[in-house]
Amino acid sequence: MSLLLALAAVAASPVSAKPAAALSPGEVVAASPAPDWQAISPDDLLVMDLAPASNGRPRRVVIQLMPEPFSQGWVGNVRKLAAAHWWDGLTVYRVQDNWVSQWGDADGEDKAKAKLLPAGIEQVPQERYVVRPEGPERSATHEELDTWLATIEGTHAAWHALARKGSKVKDSDPYADETFFYRGWPVAASQAGPSAWPVHCYGSIGVARDMPPDTGTGAELYVAIGHAPRQLDRNLAVVGRVIEGMQFMSSLPRGPAPMGVYADPAERTPIVSVRPASEVADLPVYEFLSTESASFRSYAEASANHREPFYVQPAGGVDICNLKVPVRRRK
Repeated sequence: MSLLLALAAVAASPVSAKPAAALSPGEVVAASPAPDWQAISPDDLLVMDLAPASNGRPRRVVIQLMPEPFSQGWVGNVRKLAAAHWWDGLTVYRVQDNWVSQWGDADGEDKAKAKLLPAGIEQVPQERYVVRPEGPERSATHEELDTWLATIEGTHAAWHALARKGSKVKDSDPYADETFFYRGWPVAASQAGPSAWPVHCYGSIGVARDMPPDTGTGAELYVAIGHAPRQLDRNLAVVGRVIEGMQFMSSLPRGPAPMGVYADPAERTPIVSVRPASEVADLPVYEFLSTESASFRSYAEASANHREPFYVQPAGGVDICNLKVPVRRRK
């Protein structure tokens, strides 16, 4: 074909429509319809107020507690401690770079100085780090999780039979056979057993403890402020996550002593109060993007395969902790 004929053919051919610009994960979230968002019950929220910053700015941290069936012995303890105002006047006494910020009673290991715990604090056995189909945490309200756990052994197909389609991240995870989202929370599972457990991600709140078999009471808590410390999964209890004010925990000065401890008490950050949300006036309503929604599936796909002009090569995957569940104040 001559060049003239070729040009004529191009001119005569229909003009293809310009492909729609790919949405970023943030744009997917912003465009998600209201029914795809699920309110967080104020019964599952704690509010921690730190001493104001040096410029007088308030520092409020809002915590969402882990739902059933995971970590409920420790979660129950945390609820009792908050109701008793136990943390009031204590401190953030440890901040280790790329690891955790930890708070509670800095004198807790000194029996002469330690603050007494409220009545009814449970000593939770380490077997409760995980949930099993035959375990004490099982109930009819968690039939979906129980069904999956009961059928996971030897097959991955069970996942796809459940109503949570699209919430699974991927099969390959260096720490677990499976990772997925259960009612808005990142969870991992093992085919051997089988069992499931909450994972440590940035912003996850865990229970500090001494050497095993001690499992901690929940009086000493930490929040992950660096790369997801997944090696802690099944070794310490995850009891919640920070949903607002994370910057106030992650930007604290790092402690100079080993493991990020503040050797000088004057360096610690005072805790003014920790309260159940029911005791805090004018607290906003918070909601999260349902991990069972079509919007979350689109958000996950966009997170795994960024196609915005900035990106040269889509990654083709995303790990469980990099797929942060969006949380917002209700509009």
